[in-house]
Amino acid sequence: MTPASLAIIGATIVLSSFISGVFGMAGGMVLLGVLLIYFDVATAMLLFSIVQLFANGWRALHWRRYVLWPIFYGYVGGALLAFAVLRYIAYVPNKAMVYILLGLMPFSVAILPESMRPNIEWRGIPFLTGIFTTVFQFMAGVGGLFLDIFFNRSMLDRKTTNATKAITQTFSHVLRAAYFGSLSGFGDLKFSYWGPGIVLALAGAILAPFVLERMTDHGFRQWTRVIIYTLATVYLVRGGLLIWHGALSHST
Repeated sequence: MTPASLAIIGATIVLSSFISGVFGMAGGMVLLGVLLIYFDVATAMLLFSIVQLFANGWRALHWRRYVLWPIFYGYVGGALLAFAVLRYIAYVPNKAMVYILLGLMPFSVAILPESMRPNIEWRGIPFLTGIFTTVFQFMAGVGGLFLDIFFNRSMLDRKTTNATKAITQTFSHVLRAAYFGSLSGFGDLKFSYWGPGIVLALAGAILAPFVLERMTDHGFRQWTRVIIYTLATVYLVRGGLLIWHGALSHST
């Protein structure tokens, strides 16, 4: 890999970790989209999981006093059930599908009627959230947007939302690393990639609270929407181009 490519990946890790630290989402979309340019799906998922594990873990540690633990425990139960089923199926998506799912997810959430969006504070919903978010995590790589469906109708403030999502996503990154690692192994993932990646992710995560502390709840939601829909559009185009080029190569 060229120095320019490594520099791009490094900068993306810092930026994505910073975005996730501020908004509790969207950073994963940035990082995974770039990693898929340079790595196959399984390797990209593994590197993504390791880097995001430390970034989210630091966030969860920093905001730990705001975590709603009953929500986390319910989420873990559902996530483990989904992991067991998906590992039995042992499915690995291709790059085009990952990009398309990443792009479609925000728009799918947006068209869902408000009355159909469950509240993460309702009894039993954290367990269901763990199941469905884990499925999206393994199919599309990122489940934070889907997870947000369950937080949108809650009365939780931005710090409680960020903290609780951080601890659930930290656990999800462990499961995703275990899933793809058990399917494809860790042989292609060198320490020279994930070692510096962890340091850069922590750097971005450490900077984020300085911005979040100064941001209003309104600004938090407004900037989240702008970032998410911009990324979604780019990934839909990227996924469409991969499908188009694949169709052309098969026809020639």
